[in-house]
Amino acid sequence: MVDEVMRDMIIYFGCDVIRINHAIKVYVFSKTIGELENLDNEEQLILEVTAILHDIGIKVSEEKYNSSAGKYQEIEGPAVAKGMLEKYNLSEDVLSRILYIIGNHHSYNKINGNEFQILVEADCLVNIFEDKMDKEAIEHIKNKCFKTKSGLNFVGSIYQ
Repeated sequence: MVDEVMRDMIIYFGCDVIRINHAIKVYVFSKTIGELENLDNEEQLILEVTAILHDIGIKVSEEKYNSSAGKYQEIEGPAVAKGMLEKYNLSEDVLSRILYIIGNHHSYNKINGNEFQILVEADCLVNIFEDKMDKEAIEHIKNKCFKTKSGLNFVGSIYQ
């Protein structure tokens, strides 16, 4: 199913290679950290699907608000994701969790589970590179956002 969600995301974003590549990079870091942190199968599924779709609201945000700001992604993302995921017959609990994380993934004070924490860490790992952050900004992000052993190892290793 994860591969089908990846396909759906790629089709949805179409020619927007930057957004597609961002989602793929966040997915790979999320999948890897989740496996290293020994998430159970349900948490891993939630993490992987959420990683692929975490920024899915950005297209509607830009059309509706002329902005890609995180707060608008959080508003618009869950409805877009729900429409994409309805065909997969996910349990209500799994679907609700995915939509909750998508709807709050820029609100770090709402992190309330391992899969949410790992998604934030993976997104930060990618954003550090994409936003060309300096050492001071990286240190701030590291202290603010990273809690898992694997995520801390990656941020330290990649951006030392």
